[in-house]
Amino acid sequence: MIRNIPELICIRDIIRYAVTQFNKNQIFFGHGNDNSFDEAVNLILQTLKLEPDLLEIFLDARLLEKEISLILDYIEKRVKDRIPIAYLTKESWLNGYKFFVDERVIIPRSYLAEILLDKDIIDNNIEDILDLCTGSGCLAILAAIKFKNANIDAIDISEDALEVANKNINLYRLNQQIKTYKSNLYSSLEKNKKYDLIICNPPYVNMESMNILPKEYSYEPKIALYGGINGMDLIEKIIKQSKHYLKDNGIILLEIGNEFNNFMKMFKYLKPHWFHEDHLYKKILMLKYDQL
Repeated sequence: MIRNIPELICIRDIIRYAVTQFNKNQIFFGHGNDNSFDEAVNLILQTLKLEPDLLEIFLDARLLEKEISLILDYIEKRVKDRIPIAYLTKESWLNGYKFFVDERVIIPRSYLAEILLDKDIIDNNIEDILDLCTGSGCLAILAAIKFKNANIDAIDISEDALEVANKNINLYRLNQQIKTYKSNLYSSLEKNKKYDLIICNPPYVNMESMNILPKEYSYEPKIALYGGINGMDLIEKIIKQSKHYLKDNGIILLEIGNEFNNFMKMFKYLKPHWFHEDHLYKKILMLKYDQL
């Protein structure tokens, strides 16, 4: 553990120190940030339990010795062991919403969050939503916030993940709106249950990519990342069975990450809607019931 450094007095000082350490050690950014400054700010504010928009107010706030010691410890673990910030602070932010996380779930970073909250392509008169592979429950919670009158089933094969999801659902007091179930995709659902909207950020990383992932990803559950040799193992099952669980006017929103080419090879017959914003293009698709 790094001992306290006398010259580090306020938040501004320790942000500068963290940025230098991150740059010098060339850490990998991939869990919500894409640069050393944002990584440093997030680590420090989350450690201090301060919300992201409070940075300017507290930049010159002096820190307690025990706060500096904890932050320096986290900086060292981030640099030396490559542990993602969220697993150090047990906190992650997605589109302005805070979630509890630990190593039982992947760190929330789905592009579907933006679609759910900001896009008007989905009819607001949605009554039933299914969140497949819910993980931390973040997408189910965002869906509940957007579609206040909808009932949401959030499922995952991992009991550990569901414990985290339930913790987050409790934190947002959405227990009446969101119900969690252990299920291998659709296997434990009621056979006659139909949904207006299915959302899913499934495991889709292909074998070749898994073998070269930066160390940061090794802390996440492999079951939540690995999608088979071509990344399509679960995606194939999700799409082929989805029509049985969609209402006649229902839609499915699916994240496929960087697997566009593998997706198109497997599903040549499908004509999904692709979102054309640069950061979303070929990563998120939408299919309507009559397209399946």
